[in-house]
Parts: sequence; structure tokens; C-alpha cells
Amino acid sequence: GGWMFSIYSIVCFAVAFLLPPIARVLGRKVTHSVALFLGGIGLLSVYFSSAPDMLYFSMIGIGIAWASILAMPYAILSSAVPASRMGVYMGIFNFFIVIPEIIASLTFGRIIRTIFGEDSNNAPLYMVLAGGVFLIIASIACLILVNDLLKTESETVEQAVIGA
Repeated sequence: GGWMFSIYSIVCFAVAFLLPPIARVLGRKVTHSVALFLGGIGLLSVYFSSAPDMLYFSMIGIGIAWASILAMPYAILSSAVPASRMGVYMGIFNFFIVIPEIIASLTFGRIIRTIFGEDSNNAPLYMVLAGGVFLIIASIACLILVNDLLKTESETVEQAVIGA
């Protein structure tokens, strides 16, 4: 518990400083996609961990992903909106983060009990595995759907986020 969270947090902290130079070399889209993929592998590897010490590797992947999740979407978006409207677009963007989190927190308990049964001891593990699968799907979607644009006043959020 505590040690695993410590490893994840330390990795997240360290990677946060490495993201800008990595993004300058690979681009923000590829950097974020790779980080999401590593997080997905980290979550999936929990299933294969036969000893608690093996979970350190899982936490490294998760820490890398979390550092990117906290920073890269905003970096990608900020290059696509006019500076004069940055606050408005960032606020709207935050709705697309917060509203799904609220919905998940209010509904996932019931959904998990419905799918896996009231007394399933493996339900938490299955949800971790689902999280890993969804992070890998997100990494692929990031590569396909996100345009990593240079900042110009004429670019729109739609062009940056969905390639419209």
C-alpha cells in the first residue's frame, strides 16, 4: 500500500520534469501516447505480479502515465487556442474531465456489483485490468485523433483535439 503509492508518486514527480524535453524531441502527442501506453501496461501487469515486490514495476508505469495525464492534455490544448481565450477553453476542457469523474464515482460501485456480483473478491482486480485496457485504447486514440499543432491564432480547439 504505502510503499507502492510512494513509488508511483516519486515516479510521477520525476517524470513531470522530464516530459517537456521528451515532448520537444518526440512531440506532445507521441509523448502522451507512450506514457498512456506504459500506464496501461503497468495496470495490466498487476494481474501477473506473483509477489508484492513485482508491483514496483507496475507503479513505475502508472506513475509515468499519471504525470502525463496531469500535464500533456493541457499542453496539447494550449497550443491550439488563442491566448486571449485560454481561460475559457481550459475551463470548458475541465468539464470534460470532472463530469465523467463525478459520473464514475456515483455509478461504478453499482455497475461493478452488477457485472461481477455482490461478493466477488476479484472485482477490484478486474477493474484495474479494465483500466489498463482503456489506457492502451486511449494511447492509440491519442495517436490517431490528436493533432499536435503549433500555436497560431487561427487554429481551433476542434482542429487540435479531433483533427476536424
